[in-house]
Amino acid sequence: MSTLPYVDAAAMARLAPPKLAVAALEDALRGGLDPELDSPRLFAPLEAGEFLLMPAQSAHYAGIKVATVAPGNPAKGHPKIQGTYLLLDRETLTPLAAMDGAELTLIRTPAVTTLAIKHLLAARAGRAGTVPTGAGLSAGNVAVLGTSLQADRHIAALHSVCGIEALTVIGRRAGAAGELARKWAGLGIPARVGTPGDVAGADVVVCATSSAVPVFDGTLVRDDAVVAAIGSHGLDAHEVDPTLARRAAVVVEGRASALREAGDLIPARSAAEWEQAGLATLSELVNGHFDPAPGTPLLYTGVGMSWEDIVVAGRVYELFGGSTPPVN
Repeated sequence: MSTLPYVDAAAMARLAPPKLAVAALEDALRGGLDPELDSPRLFAPLEAGEFLLMPAQSAHYAGIKVATVAPGNPAKGHPKIQGTYLLLDRETLTPLAAMDGAELTLIRTPAVTTLAIKHLLAARAGRAGTVPTGAGLSAGNVAVLGTSLQADRHIAALHSVCGIEALTVIGRRAGAAGELARKWAGLGIPARVGTPGDVAGADVVVCATSSAVPVFDGTLVRDDAVVAAIGSHGLDAHEVDPTLARRAAVVVEGRASALREAGDLIPARSAAEWEQAGLATLSELVNGHFDPAPGTPLLYTGVGMSWEDIVVAGRVYELFGGSTPPVN
């Protein structure tokens, strides 16, 4: 048996920069991938934390991410979340490659968020279903809540795909916020440290925290702003408050996953009420079927889904040297 190829974190980051990852996800949704068919993620307890299992299949591949969440690890000098992705051929279920699961998450999460933001900006500009690369569709003044590596990757992806005119970093730890702001100022983006009240002046607000409680006052968000909340998942955790969720036109990755896990939504309305009120999906947004009313904030909330992993993993595998599937 030949040795199973392993794509490490450095190779994944090199092969799947933000623009490529966003394009792969966009192509999949425009090609008919249905997130509502995604398998629910599975949790299994461990003494040191828990397993998180995320199986999926796409047009050409099957795959599963096996991640571990160990809350005590940071104090021991180890990552809280670690994992491996196994990619298989869809027809034969033959293993094709293993990949760094943590890096895959760091690539696909900001790519999905950026895909949503870019199409929300297009919808706001009356260009629903188009790729917003033209003048006037920059992310503008961006406020990012959170100082983690995910927050940093979200800034990188949003700047690469949409462009950022000014950046405000908001975090619980002033030192970490200052470090992140200085990094991006050094890369040419006017950046400063701010407070939660600064969301009032933001065109785009990105929440990339692990907070279980709202991280800003939803009444402060401008009527023409775009908000993305992606850091927390589970019905007992929410980064945005019910006021914003009720004010906004809402887009989710998938309806079933959102009603199952999106704590950003359920405190504002029950699952039955959301079903009645209507939730737009990322697929509908990308395919031009989302037309929000003017004067309403736009909110994207994501919990992370297995289809996102397999889409990016498949593209990485092909670029790594795997055989490219035939075009249907």
